[in-house]
Amino acid sequence: MKLVHARGHDIDTLVAHCREGLGPGHWPLALLFVSDALAPHLPLLLAELKLATGIPHWAGSVGMAVHATGAEYYDEPALALLALDMDDDSFRILPSIKAHPETPLAPILPWLQEQAHCFGLIHADPGNPLTPDLIGNLPRFLPDPLVIGGVTSSRTEPWQIADEPVHGGLSGVLFGEGVCAMASHSQGCMPISQVHEITRAERNLVIELDGRPALEVFREDIGDLLARDLSRVAGFIFAALPVEEPGAGTGRDYLVRNIVGIDEHQQLLAIGDLVQPGQRLMFARRDANTAREDLLAMVDELLERLPGPPRAGVYYACLGRGREMFGTAGAEMALLRERLGDLPIAGFQANGEIHNGRLYGFTGVLGLFC
Repeated sequence: MKLVHARGHDIDTLVAHCREGLGPGHWPLALLFVSDALAPHLPLLLAELKLATGIPHWAGSVGMAVHATGAEYYDEPALALLALDMDDDSFRILPSIKAHPETPLAPILPWLQEQAHCFGLIHADPGNPLTPDLIGNLPRFLPDPLVIGGVTSSRTEPWQIADEPVHGGLSGVLFGEGVCAMASHSQGCMPISQVHEITRAERNLVIELDGRPALEVFREDIGDLLARDLSRVAGFIFAALPVEEPGAGTGRDYLVRNIVGIDEHQQLLAIGDLVQPGQRLMFARRDANTAREDLLAMVDELLERLPGPPRAGVYYACLGRGREMFGTAGAEMALLRERLGDLPIAGFQANGEIHNGRLYGFTGVLGLFC
């Protein structure tokens, strides 16, 4: 497997760099991640890359920042191309799914039925209101799936790639049982409270926790200093919804959601997700040290589970990570390099991260091929 990454505005120069960087080889599939500065030119760029490389199948996304081994590209035109040398029949491109998955999946259904399990890399459109449901429902149509990916992030066109430029839905690539791949995710926020029960809620409004006004509980959990000035919690304190599944453990895995509103008069909180009575909720704070330690521990654990040495990887990280969390551009990919060396890795900073059919926030999701 081969990685090429480059920066620059000129399409011809970028294409030439990719062609030369790949060199000779059989590459039936390439993953392409392009910064949003290049998004307006993606249709032309993809067409030229196909001609120059001869690679027939492509999947990928635009991102507000692009990752490659040891590098992070922000606020500039850049791309990361990961060419995969695998059997032509070991994967299928996932066409754009904008509503119900059954119809778009029909052309690849015979192939799916032959697989005992599959590994998916998917990219989702942030403008489709059905995106959270699509992410949750897609695995139900796949054999014993592990699905990871990211929500496209862009200040321009939100392009994805599914052999051709697409947008508006869910797309990507599915790998069959013959492909060795594993994945895991790392949290970027640390719980600061016990797990509470939501006892009264309406849509995204958390009205009561444990039978008490939600804001009253929130103030206790965040401490006196922040409670005296709630304007300071924005971007620092978050709601965390524990994952409800056997073996998850209390608070072990959780979905981080923004606190989007505080009503001091009604003593309630608004969060960035729909909730209902009976759900569990805790509070968490953004923490770079915890994120750093958790990322390294996640990589170590993933390497232990792999049946062999990794050959390449894909990394999806939240827009709130990278330089926003670790202070400098390149710091997060440098952490991965500490554990993985010069392993070819490509990816982008996402508007939400996907792991195991769930939509996360402030996480880093790593998939490794072996």
